[in-house]
Amino acid sequence: MYLCPEMKKMITVLGPTASGKTMIATRLAARLGGEIISADSRQVYRRMDIGTGKDLSDYHVDGKDIPYHLIDIVEPGTKYNLFQYQEDFLKAYDDIQSRGAWPILCGGTGLYIESVLKGYNLSPVPQNPELRERLKDKPLDELTSMLTLLKQQTGSTMHNKTDVDSVQRAIRAIEIEQYNIDHPTPLREAPPIDSLVIGVNIDRELRREKITKRLHARLDEGMVDEVRGLLKEGIPPENLIYYGLEYKFLTQYIIGQFTYDDMVRQLEIAIHQFAKRQMTWFRGMERRGIHINWITRPHDDNELQQTVEKILQLIID
Repeated sequence: MYLCPEMKKMITVLGPTASGKTMIATRLAARLGGEIISADSRQVYRRMDIGTGKDLSDYHVDGKDIPYHLIDIVEPGTKYNLFQYQEDFLKAYDDIQSRGAWPILCGGTGLYIESVLKGYNLSPVPQNPELRERLKDKPLDELTSMLTLLKQQTGSTMHNKTDVDSVQRAIRAIEIEQYNIDHPTPLREAPPIDSLVIGVNIDRELRREKITKRLHARLDEGMVDEVRGLLKEGIPPENLIYYGLEYKFLTQYIIGQFTYDDMVRQLEIAIHQFAKRQMTWFRGMERRGIHINWITRPHDDNELQQTVEKILQLIID
């Protein structure tokens, strides 16, 4: 299929965890001569491989290595943020376009995706030590209520429950929202990006089955040892807990806050809840004006090929 250069607006492939979005995006890239820009808030970290589900083998398709961007770009223990992501995305996007390749955005972090599609006006928000000291001993429920009130003042669509599942993350979200109240003029504007948006839908029960199977496979692959290795590097436990999900629960297990069985059970529940919140965010994106072309997760290679052909047809149409 020949597609002329002027048709190369970005393609976005989004979906909840375990939906198979990466295998669709990489096969599109193989057909189009495209490159993947990751939209995953945790795959930016080096040596956080199993827990973030990088699955880099997915980037090798039909003998081709699919180029990817915004994976393994910062050290674990740091706190990568939305402002940095937007900057890094634009650099990768411009680089891909300048070489005549096809940019394909792929991931499940809805806030990151929406920020670049709609061109959020963001400012680099500095830390507020006084605010952090005042909030550090408050429970997560109270911090969440405070954040809700701040968002009502700003009209913000950022920082839903997907992003504030720990005290540290909630405090950072409050810090950002409070800064935006005190400094209403953005320091920088980013252009919205025109994109064909593909959403990968997966049946709820199938999604739950795949999440459970994948969790146990990753535990068998050495996910606990991965987290132990990060702690041995000197990364403070609270910094790994900040990343949520696998890194939160495995760290709590390693430092003695959970038994192994309790950790696995609670982590599995948390991942199921996370996937549900991802879908809630994507539906919110639709209400906020982003058109998503929903497709059903393919079950086998034949359906995968058919799915890719359908998306290629959407590009032409």
